[in-house]
Amino acid sequence: MKWVDNGRRMAERAKELFPPGTRIQLIHMDDPYNPIPDGTRGTVKFVDDMGTVFPDWDNGRGLGVVYGEDSFRKLTPEELLEEQQKEDINQDTDMDMNMGK
Repeated sequence: MKWVDNGRRMAERAKELFPPGTRIQLIHMDDPYNPIPDGTRGTVKFVDDMGTVFPDWDNGRGLGVVYGEDSFRKLTPEELLEEQQKEDINQDTDMDMNMGK
């Protein structure tokens, strides 16, 4: 029963660390068949009761990452700001292009 308690604690910890909306980046996934590429970013949708983190990956994939097995991390505040600034620039560019029509 000890492994059940450890698994439950790991899952709860993953839920605390990666609530929905958290931006993450994959460092490495040990999936020999169809891994997500290293460096891919995504937004957490949910964490299941086994501790698997399910993000919407920016590349459109939907494969979960296992807390404690796969390597991934939260984006830093600086990285989040950089993403927001790029998004703002892209929106401004799209607006300028649409106004020219």
